[in-house]
Amino acid sequence: MLLKEYRICMPISVEEYHKGQLYMIAKHSNEQSEKGDGVEVVKNEPTEDPVHGKGQYTEKRIHLLSRLPGWIKAMLPVFCYVTEKAWNYYPFTITEYTCSVVPGFSIHIKSCYENNNGSSENCLNLPEDQLEREVVHLDIAYDEFPEKHYKESEDCKKFKSVKTGRGPLEPGWRDATDPIMCSYKAVEVKFELWGFQTRVEGFTHSVVRDILLVGHRQAFSWIDEWFGMSIDDIRNYENKMNAETNQKVMQAELLPSSTATEVPVET
Repeated sequence: MLLKEYRICMPISVEEYHKGQLYMIAKHSNEQSEKGDGVEVVKNEPTEDPVHGKGQYTEKRIHLLSRLPGWIKAMLPVFCYVTEKAWNYYPFTITEYTCSVVPGFSIHIKSCYENNNGSSENCLNLPEDQLEREVVHLDIAYDEFPEKHYKESEDCKKFKSVKTGRGPLEPGWRDATDPIMCSYKAVEVKFELWGFQTRVEGFTHSVVRDILLVGHRQAFSWIDEWFGMSIDDIRNYENKMNAETNQKVMQAELLPSSTATEVPVET
């Protein structure tokens, strides 16, 4: 098992991030389903927990085989998807990823969100035996990530919001920005297959890091699209995008497998 805690700051408030995150996930999933692989939404419904109160439960199937490196694809069936289950009790969420054909593989993510610049020592209330985890601070403006994901319109060093006047983000912005919030994520990766454990767990964390950077860059650079929307507006947008995304995935599954896997897909 490999545990890391990621801290990603944003030039918005926790209340704003709630809407921006939901909008970004729905739009990003729809965009990523254009080229064959995609995200199929199975459930999106209210839930309630005795500790965390009311929230939203989602279950998705992530079809991503053509995005994986060859040495991982060699171990998996042709038709393979990852199941994502998420319990969103904002500002606290739990997300789990599993693959039925690889029973020893799982990703468990605990997230919380606070109005600060990543200064909380144990925001996630991790037990003592997990406090030695590696803490990774990600900068949405200046950290490097794969060039294939770069879009100038999502470059936080250049983007300036018309609606809020925020941005572009200059060096040292996390210590000089108001409002500011931090997304804290404890990511635990397990792969219980001797000989591959270290390699797969390390690769998975590298993918998680890139996804977090790209997703949070988009949540901010798309702020003029979602700023001012109500939660009801966001839920309606989610439903619309989910229906479109599911349709794309269904159409992709009807393609010959050779056609689908030859198309380059961004993570």
